[in-house]
Amino acid sequence: MKYLMKCPQSAVILLSMVVLMLSACAQAVTPTIPQPTSPATVLPSTATQTVQPGQTLTATEIADTPTPTASPTPSYPVEGRGPANFAAEVNPLTGLQLENPALLNRRPIVIKVENIPREHRPQWGLSLADLVYEYYTEFGATRFSAVFYGQDAEQVGPIRSGRFFDSNIVQMYKGVLVYGSAYPDVNNRFFRSDFADRLILETGNSCPGLCRYDPNGQNLLVADTVSLQPYLQTRGVVNTRQNLDGMFFQAAVPPSGDQAAQLFVRYSGAIYNRWDYDAASERYLRFSDAENDVNRQKEVYNQLTDRLTNQPIATDNVVMLCVPHSYYVKREDAEVLDIIMDASRVASYVACDGETYKGNAGPAYIARNGRLYKTTWQRATTTSVLTLVNPDGSLFPFKPGQTWFEVLGASSRVEQQGAAWRFNHIMGAGQ
Repeated sequence: MKYLMKCPQSAVILLSMVVLMLSACAQAVTPTIPQPTSPATVLPSTATQTVQPGQTLTATEIADTPTPTASPTPSYPVEGRGPANFAAEVNPLTGLQLENPALLNRRPIVIKVENIPREHRPQWGLSLADLVYEYYTEFGATRFSAVFYGQDAEQVGPIRSGRFFDSNIVQMYKGVLVYGSAYPDVNNRFFRSDFADRLILETGNSCPGLCRYDPNGQNLLVADTVSLQPYLQTRGVVNTRQNLDGMFFQAAVPPSGDQAAQLFVRYSGAIYNRWDYDAASERYLRFSDAENDVNRQKEVYNQLTDRLTNQPIATDNVVMLCVPHSYYVKREDAEVLDIIMDASRVASYVACDGETYKGNAGPAYIARNGRLYKTTWQRATTTSVLTLVNPDGSLFPFKPGQTWFEVLGASSRVEQQGAAWRFNHIMGAGQ
């Protein structure tokens, strides 16, 4: 078994986080936003769970965790929706019909959200995103790129710096990128891109769209997707509805597939997560690392909630993507990664299933309705929405609703353990 993180790196992770926190506090303070009037939900002790190597939880242990409130499922067209010709009131990123279709007459907003330090969890607003991409950044850490389109969130964050990978998300979803600066070469690529006019950074007049939470204490940067709309207008952003065709949705559960009651996704000894299928809500519940597990002796989890809604983080689809990773910078004191989803930059690579793919496609494993399916992720052009394809070339249907993507290295290891699946991030393909 290949270990991604050794003991010295755990110290580097902690040091990196301290540096990042100090650098955040050194930024200019903008007007603060109102503090929440109610604290985040305190979960019962069953929400913190220890899992030994190779162990999976029982159905009773899974059932004891807080779950979202189930809501009646509206009738859904048997033939599904997409991948094109979506009705004006249907969100092409979730396949759901909106009560307020006017929300779709704008660009998606991509917001960078941190995952560490753990003290800043739970994050704000992730439960309201249509799509969330989690990916490896450096020294064992991950971050989220959350795509907001069909719903607004009055607080999203904590917001952190951008990475090369974010170019893929902004181009695919033709969105606005909200982030907190970046490594100089990353920023230079952003500034030279075709979305340079859609980059939103903190300024002296960015609040209330982009403000500081608790500026004299934690000093965290957060966004309000509603207040961002007039700010985009002042910035001259062309904020009109975009062509987001590509995804295909069906409510009916696809045939075949394997049981997938649990999904374990391990990026490093510091960052690992688990998704438990909740049959009552028919969604997957997110559990995140509660402490480091460098030697793979035990995994300790806390159930993740949304600090904005006080609800457990849950999703309709969990998709694991095997994607080429390449070091742009690799030193003792710095790591900068380029995660590439472009055939013009990676002609071909051997992926986690042992097969060879072009750089704009690769293996994908999607979990929905308690079952896991092997598919292929595909990005036809740099501005094409990511889709999932069956072996016969037809589109695999997402379950209507929210999707979380786990972006893993090309050489990642996939293991089935009964109704549980383990995905271990290993770089490969240019490491």
